[in-house]
Amino acid sequence: MRLWSIHPKYLDSKGLVALWREGLLAQNVLLGNTKGYKNHPQLIRFKKTNNQSAAIAGYLISVAEEADSRGYHFNKNKIIDMIFKDKIPVTSGQVQYEFEHLLKKLETRDQGLYRKFKGLGDIELHPLFNRIIGGVEDWEIV
Repeated sequence: MRLWSIHPKYLDSKGLVALWREGLLAQNVLLGNTKGYKNHPQLIRFKKTNNQSAAIAGYLISVAEEADSRGYHFNKNKIIDMIFKDKIPVTSGQVQYEFEHLLKKLETRDQGLYRKFKGLGDIELHPLFNRIIGGVEDWEIV
């Protein structure tokens, strides 16, 4: 499971669809609807919020909006009806780590996107997050 901190606009179509599916899985886990994945490290930052269910709903809304902008039709009815107005902090090191991880995937899956984003300096975040100074997050499996 990978719940990217970077904006979903950087993902290729395969990555965006995978993010949607993994986000829906994360929503089910955070709602207590699964037996597995309860301690998955990607969920830690959502669990640290004052409303983990609303936080994952906010996350999924942005993913669905990116899909809409590309002409895809993700079923937004699968997102629970909750609003999350806060931001979740993410370290600058985590953002850089994730972006480099994505570039490796794009290098083999989508050369055009790889070339487009390879030298990018200012990496936009998923709208749910705000950047703080720091290294790779402790929960990340490097």
